[in-house]
Amino acid sequence: MGYTPMIQQYLKIKAEYQDCFLFFRLGDFYELFFEDAQRAARELEITLTSRDGGSKDRIPMCGVPYHSAENYIKTLVERGYKVAICEQVEDPKTAKGVVKREVIQLITPGTVMEGTMLQDTENNYLASIHYVENDYFAFAYTDMSTGETSVMRITRGWNGVLSEIYNRPIKEVVVESGFNEAYIKELQDKMKITVSLVDASKLSTVPNSFLEEIEDKALRHTCMILYDYIHTTQKRTIEHLKNAQYIELNEYMLLDMFSKRNLEITSSFMRKEKYGSLLWVLDRTVTAMGARKLKKWLERPLLSKESIESRLEKTEGFYEDFMQRQEIREALQSIYDLERLTGRVAFGNVNARDLIQLKNSLQKIPIIKQLLMQFSKKEIQELSKQINPLPELLDLLERSIMDDPPVSITEGNIIKSGYNKELDTYRDASTNGKKWIANLEQKEREATNIRSLKIGFNKVFGYYIEITKANLHLVPEGRYERKQTLTNAERFITEELKEKETIILEAENNMIDLEYQLFLDIREQTKRFIPYVQNLASIISEIDVLQSFATVSEENDYVRPTFSNNDTLYLEESRHPVIEKVMDSQEFVPNTIEMDNKQPILLITGPNMSGKSTYMRQLALTVLMGQIGCFVPAKKAKLSIVDQIFTRIGAADDLVSGQSTFMVEMLEANNAISHATKNSLILFDELGRGTSTYDGMALAQAIIEHIHEHIGCKTIFSTHYHELTSLEKTLSRLKNIHVRAEKINGKVVFLHQVREGAADESYGIHVAELAGLPEDLIQRASIILERLENGSSKNDPPTETKADPKSVEQVDAEQLTFFVDNKENLPSSNQKESEIIKTISNLDILEMTPMQALNCLYELNKQAKKKG
Repeated sequence: MGYTPMIQQYLKIKAEYQDCFLFFRLGDFYELFFEDAQRAARELEITLTSRDGGSKDRIPMCGVPYHSAENYIKTLVERGYKVAICEQVEDPKTAKGVVKREVIQLITPGTVMEGTMLQDTENNYLASIHYVENDYFAFAYTDMSTGETSVMRITRGWNGVLSEIYNRPIKEVVVESGFNEAYIKELQDKMKITVSLVDASKLSTVPNSFLEEIEDKALRHTCMILYDYIHTTQKRTIEHLKNAQYIELNEYMLLDMFSKRNLEITSSFMRKEKYGSLLWVLDRTVTAMGARKLKKWLERPLLSKESIESRLEKTEGFYEDFMQRQEIREALQSIYDLERLTGRVAFGNVNARDLIQLKNSLQKIPIIKQLLMQFSKKEIQELSKQINPLPELLDLLERSIMDDPPVSITEGNIIKSGYNKELDTYRDASTNGKKWIANLEQKEREATNIRSLKIGFNKVFGYYIEITKANLHLVPEGRYERKQTLTNAERFITEELKEKETIILEAENNMIDLEYQLFLDIREQTKRFIPYVQNLASIISEIDVLQSFATVSEENDYVRPTFSNNDTLYLEESRHPVIEKVMDSQEFVPNTIEMDNKQPILLITGPNMSGKSTYMRQLALTVLMGQIGCFVPAKKAKLSIVDQIFTRIGAADDLVSGQSTFMVEMLEANNAISHATKNSLILFDELGRGTSTYDGMALAQAIIEHIHEHIGCKTIFSTHYHELTSLEKTLSRLKNIHVRAEKINGKVVFLHQVREGAADESYGIHVAELAGLPEDLIQRASIILERLENGSSKNDPPTETKADPKSVEQVDAEQLTFFVDNKENLPSSNQKESEIIKTISNLDILEMTPMQALNCLYELNKQAKKKG
């Protein structure tokens, strides 16, 4: 037995959308069948049932109500799934056989348009990747909800692509069939991104306007992939998509995924949330558009000194005129999300309330324009001149849409009286007809003397006169025509009542249909203004970010930085912008940071918890803040423009890829030294600690030497290898600094003050004591430390009362078994020291390079074998 025609129809449609949940419309429900039903029941926690589909076995089935489907779709999309919406496209009354159904839209993580599925302050990007050759990829991304599209060349290989994806809120990536399987797996498993495939040989035609600014063939191709996927999945107009904009990555500071994570720029490292990040500190924006633009600026700091100074001038303008800034903030609170409103207009899912939001926003624009002209800075006044209040669009919306319309656009009460004469006629007929009925009811009561007489209405019988049976004897003979008999009453009609009913009902039906058509026409007229509204949204969001910078700078006592032409960096009483905000009662200890061409490398030592990492991070965050156009947390700031920031701060095992802390350290270090230029900033925190002491020390020294000799960029290198501080003697452009700590009454006190020179000790045991380790353990560690510092390498007894402790000579002999093969060859306590011991004792390990140490060890090994 085969499947029923309806199930056959389902299977045929499902075959074209195998990677989607198919929401199959049946009446008032979306139904899912077979494997879709089983998976959806688990994901959505709804009941799994079954139905007869014509086959031997019953078919798994589940469903969700049509009116509440949006919430279920949202859940699936947020989890990375795609949903195909299959609707009836034929009137069931005229259908011959099974009602025709088609997929009218594909909702995917990267193509979401519904407001409830989007975060107001976050973009929602769909990206496309096209491999060109060698390490060159063409990369494009678009936000369907706002219409912005960007395209760029990535020439640092696949890791460069991953960094770009990590730095953007990209939810879905589109690639061509045949794209590298390992790359796809990494996107899905490591980056947790939905990947969709397209057939590059069947790309749809792309409007010339979309690509008019892109000449490069590979970049045009990846844009075509992106456009084709949107066009194919959405099955409707996407004219709100702006022209693809080429981004030259060399014009912006590069922040790779490691730096963005380690510096906690947009989210905290541990909690993965906004709180505790630089974005959290700087975000005093008022609009959703402004919040999104602030995040974009943070992710792409400027490199052009002219552009940076231009932003700083505007920030200073908002900073200086406090009263006007406050009025601007108040006005901005009435501005809705213009970017996403235009997207909804173009997409065809805008309702009357959305257009009222657009109208209310436009009403505030002239006020903002006027306020900007009151600022003293000409740069702020120039912003005012760029604003187009769009009076024609405002006039259209004010004349047409009621102030408090319903959500539905098919039930009437949307269009204002006076906008359309035909609609006014229908309304007049409906209103006057109802008045006539009310008057008729009063007249009939007086004529029959039946006070309970009433005129009612229902959809089956229309208007009727209802009289209770107790009063039927009062009805004059032949006055009414009997229509319906009830238990306690009779219903009647008259010819005159039926005529008015026809007029009223026709007017109401025509009125609703006409209002719907008028609304669609208003929406089409509004579409003409989309580019202008998008431009207005861009200016308003820029104003919002700049006032946010000014507000934050005033509240936190930031200072405007200057930019040097000679690579000098000087921060007087620099502070960490985030830590000082989260410290409640304690006062943040500021420190001065100074670097230049003569000594661009700072080697910082000091105890754990003393503030080395904070010192390093605050430098990077200050540089970044300055290059996005914000004031910085310092008493005085002179910066040099940094093209890239590389960091290695904190331990982070990459368990997904099976990489240890040390491997991650080496990968991040290699990324830095491979791509850094003279204008970069490198921050390495305790590099090399993930392996043995000598391995780590050797690598750390080699990396410092490489940066010193081959790169020469500004670098802060923190370490617990105190032996490295001797590098100051041999590397002319390296300077030692340390974080102060003092012992007071046997307890260590961290002063968080950075001073020149190397630290005298690490205070590791004191930190362990602060962490609450057992007292006997701390005492034992102190004893071992003292003996190690005195030059002893023997295995001390665990307690002072151990029986028959070994002599120093015996222990020394045991230690030397690492260098010789036979104890019989060891010298006795009465013999002269061997040549090997003399050689070892004469070594100055602190002055040796790793290579010298290795050569020395090799010679000792040869001597030991000869003695054996």
